[in-house]
Amino acid sequence: MHEHKIDLQQIFDAAGGYSAACFPFIRDGLAHTSQMVHGQSQDPSTEIAHDLGIIDESRHVDGTQLCLGLRDHAILRYGLLAKSVLNKWGIYQTRDFGSIIFALVEANLMRTTDDDSIEDFEDVYDFDEEFASPEVVPAGSVPSPEPIGS
Repeated sequence: MHEHKIDLQQIFDAAGGYSAACFPFIRDGLAHTSQMVHGQSQDPSTEIAHDLGIIDESRHVDGTQLCLGLRDHAILRYGLLAKSVLNKWGIYQTRDFGSIIFALVEANLMRTTDDDSIEDFEDVYDFDEEFASPEVVPAGSVPSPEPIGS
């Protein structure tokens, strides 16, 4: 049996010099975003597809949605260190997410639709603003209740 080995670092280098260490974050962040946008899938094969890095076209998200979902996923996973972790991987702006996604598409590890474009990832938000405050609360999170007596 012939096994095709994928060199993630080569893919990420070609995309712009990103660390391949961000691949699990991107894959999981895509699943997180799909769940945020479309809700929890009732199909058990969705979990298997997620593990393989494949997302059902009916659960497609656009570039803006993905950038917002990746922001939320980074905050949930890394808290106040989210920006530092992303920067360590070479990710400094939302366009970097697009470069990574389109490199993975080029390597046949992810898919896009005809409507998707790298420009969808351009300036979705500013990293310094989104990751600066300890008060950042991911979209979809339940806000903290107001203190009693305030």
